[in-house]
Amino acid sequence: MERTPTPLGRALGLGLVFSGPAALAFILLAASGILDPLAALLAYLGVTLALIGGAYLAALNQAALLRHLEDLIHGHAASAPRIRFSKSARELAYGIDRLNRNLLEERRGAQAKAEEIERVLERLPDPFILLDHERRVRRANAAAQAFFGDNLVGQDLAFALRNPAVLEAVERALTESTGQRVEFTIGHPVERTFLARIEPARAPRAPEVILSLHDLTEIKRSEQMRADFVANASHEIRTPLSGLIGFIETLRGSAREDEEAREKFLSVMAEQATRMARLVDDLLSLSRIEMREHRPPTDRINLARTLETVVANLEWEAKERGVSVRSDIKSGLPPAIGEETELAQVFRNLIINAIKYGREGGEVTIRAHHAVQAPDAWRPPKGALVAIAIKDQGEGIAREHIPRLTERFYRVDTARSRELGGTGLGLAIVKHVLNRHRGHLTVESEPDKGSVFTVYLPAAETAIGEPGDGPTGA
Repeated sequence: MERTPTPLGRALGLGLVFSGPAALAFILLAASGILDPLAALLAYLGVTLALIGGAYLAALNQAALLRHLEDLIHGHAASAPRIRFSKSARELAYGIDRLNRNLLEERRGAQAKAEEIERVLERLPDPFILLDHERRVRRANAAAQAFFGDNLVGQDLAFALRNPAVLEAVERALTESTGQRVEFTIGHPVERTFLARIEPARAPRAPEVILSLHDLTEIKRSEQMRADFVANASHEIRTPLSGLIGFIETLRGSAREDEEAREKFLSVMAEQATRMARLVDDLLSLSRIEMREHRPPTDRINLARTLETVVANLEWEAKERGVSVRSDIKSGLPPAIGEETELAQVFRNLIINAIKYGREGGEVTIRAHHAVQAPDAWRPPKGALVAIAIKDQGEGIAREHIPRLTERFYRVDTARSRELGGTGLGLAIVKHVLNRHRGHLTVESEPDKGSVFTVYLPAAETAIGEPGDGPTGA
């Protein structure tokens, strides 16, 4: 490797080179007798030393400037070197120092802007992803990582989102630099609708694509909720409303003076009005749950306390039917992730059904425990599960009815359901609450042996919507 000469070596070399013409001049002056040879020699040595000294100082200044530039190039904080005996070199050093301060100021400004943009992207509620020219994820904000999983960066987009229309739009943005909007639906763990905005980033070096997702689920469900509410209300309320109208007309006509008929009709009218009120309440409750079904809750719920409260509130109903309710809650039952009011509604609906449709004078058993194994045909969130089983001693449910129990207004025995005050929405509410909680409901029943409704919920140690259970697109 070639060695860089030291400042002294360079000074000696330059001094000897530049003193050559002076040596020749002094030799000529000595030879012509103008100067004494000794005086000529001393003069030559003086000139040579002056040249070497000047060259040495210049070399030192140059070395100091080079070291200063090296420090600046490598990002080291350094002040301008002290330059002596050279005004031009000193001004150059100060100029370099001012340029460096300006560059540092600009760099700090650019870094502050970048950090500000980073904070904005991180706080965006919608998933935001930057893809490179090979469709790999280069950048994903917090919403995207929460939605698709923490291991998203560095993966091909198809690893997380396998919707063909979105992937095709990304390819078109990469090859043709054209943006596109794609609406798509995912079905797991609950159905959600998204609008994907795909735009080319127009990067100067390599093509990149910006992908953002906007959740349309609430808008779509709001639209569907209105349509369902009108359809369901108009269908289910028609019968009791017709009855009320008929009774009112009778009371205003032939039964106007019949006190016995009036009391009978008023009693039936009160029952029908109460039924309509319950129906409207359940429809509104179901609509509210469906509106939030895509947003899982995050609170920790003490299941044992919630179950005890629900059982205590239903004690009067159980006594009225002569049914005893027995709770078997295992010690050490972990809390669940959920919303207490909604889970209380789930347990209330299931326990009321067990009391109403069970055998009079029988027993309802509530058992809460760690779930050793998840039910078949269900993909649970990763982690521990809690199971709450509610068993009755009723007539049981025929096998062909079980798959349809959670449908709106589906009744195994319509007449008995209405006689007991059911609206046909209780199990539909249970289903949608459990969907929101990323839980599951199983039903086991045999004729004349009763039924067991089991609720499975993620334990509090489990993170809802973990990687592996996330959306893939439909």
